[in-house]
Amino acid sequence: MTTADIIRRKASFLRQQVIAGTPGADRAFRFGLAKGALQALKIQLEVQKLSIDRRSAAELVEIVPDFALIALLDGPALEMGAMILSQSVVAGFIEAQTIGRVRGHDLMPRKPTRTDGAMVMGVIDAVLAILEQSLIDNPDIVWAGGFRCASFLEDPRPLPVVLEDAPLRLLTADVSLAAGVRSGKIYLALPAEGHLPHPKAQSDGESEDLVLAFAAALQDRVDGASVYLDAILARLLLPMADVLAMEEGMVVPLREARLDEISLEGTDGRCVAFGKLGQNRGMRALRVEDVQADFLRKPALASRVLALPYPALPVANGAQSAHSPWGRAGTADISGPSTARLDDVAQGHGPGKEIRPVHQLRTTGTD
Repeated sequence: MTTADIIRRKASFLRQQVIAGTPGADRAFRFGLAKGALQALKIQLEVQKLSIDRRSAAELVEIVPDFALIALLDGPALEMGAMILSQSVVAGFIEAQTIGRVRGHDLMPRKPTRTDGAMVMGVIDAVLAILEQSLIDNPDIVWAGGFRCASFLEDPRPLPVVLEDAPLRLLTADVSLAAGVRSGKIYLALPAEGHLPHPKAQSDGESEDLVLAFAAALQDRVDGASVYLDAILARLLLPMADVLAMEEGMVVPLREARLDEISLEGTDGRCVAFGKLGQNRGMRALRVEDVQADFLRKPALASRVLALPYPALPVANGAQSAHSPWGRAGTADISGPSTARLDDVAQGHGPGKEIRPVHQLRTTGTD
């Protein structure tokens, strides 16, 4: 093959691409057929092969299959188009509407009726609407958009008169219904010179304005979102035996708890700030003190932290008092430090201050 032959083949291929049109209508028609059949009929339609070329209305008459249904389409500027469905495709559409499924029995040769056309009109309009929507930003919308089903022809011979024998763009789809139960062809013939406006290309300034508007809208949504935070006084890792042995009145000492270093954490357990516990208008409040602190502090480890039940715990002077806060649960002042460890209490080496109870323990997960 000479260099001249190679150049000639490349030029011929480029001319074919220009004649056939851009890939936009090809993909959009394939997508419109599948989605339109699924929405209108609840059946699966698969496009096995699709081609696009130019034909005249007289040539279109010659390729119409026998007993096919011919739907006439109204378009922009009073233009006319046509969608042609082979007999097997029409039968599958009607079966899906009447009995709820597509059957594979043999078909008796017969011409389609207007009743057949009325039953498939909804599917045709659905396909054309999805085709137009898919091409909203594509140049092919100029000739492929704006068409809807108007009426039907019982004979293909008047097509050159109805379509004014103008150059047509013809999309031919080989389709199968319900995983191959039925198969056939669907043709879409539209005037080659469209009348819809071209999609407006956005300038750089318009694109930047859209980006800024989207960013502002996203920020408003994010700023208005709800966030849940937990104020954590301390964490302890307890042996499972201690957790299972918990009883009402037992005390868990918080050895490293500090009221001026409360961890503020999100639902994912991540610490976002530290604060100081206080009051505001009679309610517990937290003043954020440090948002740059070390957020990777490990929880305190404890080998044996559960204290004895509070009625048996000694006070600082070694004697029980009838007026001691241990007398009634729920009345003790818990503003002081936590209790000593169990082994310290057992050996009489408790802290110098009176040991006070904690009335409620809240645990999260394994903490």
